[in-house]
Amino acid sequence: MKIQNIAVIVTAINLLLMTILLSKLNPAAARQENKSQVLRGTGLEITDGQGRLRASISFQTPEEKNGTAYPGGILLRLIDSKGQPSVKIMASEDGGGLSFSNEANGYIQLLSKESGGFLKIKDANGKEKTIQP
Repeated sequence: MKIQNIAVIVTAINLLLMTILLSKLNPAAARQENKSQVLRGTGLEITDGQGRLRASISFQTPEEKNGTAYPGGILLRLIDSKGQPSVKIMASEDGGGLSFSNEANGYIQLLSKESGGFLKIKDANGKEKTIQP
């Protein structure tokens, strides 16, 4: 009978501790604006079951490298299981772009900027072709 009483007391203490701990947790909640729920932030990353990054959407701040100004914008990346971005979609103040790539087989880029747009294709042999209007 003593063992049963101890088991009941330990179970009650565990339930009490669990209730206290769960009440302290603050789950992530979306702010409500205009009666719709919206998640807000400067980026989002999605990982697979092994913890590898598989997709991200992020805000890129404007910067200058080697005398070239790069405008800020939004970048969406879809990443393969080897960690290589296979799809990129970008939007910035001076235009947008779309890129499909395969590490072994080349890439296709479609860019539209204030200065003009172009389509660039690179094959598995490294041969590159740019098409402009």
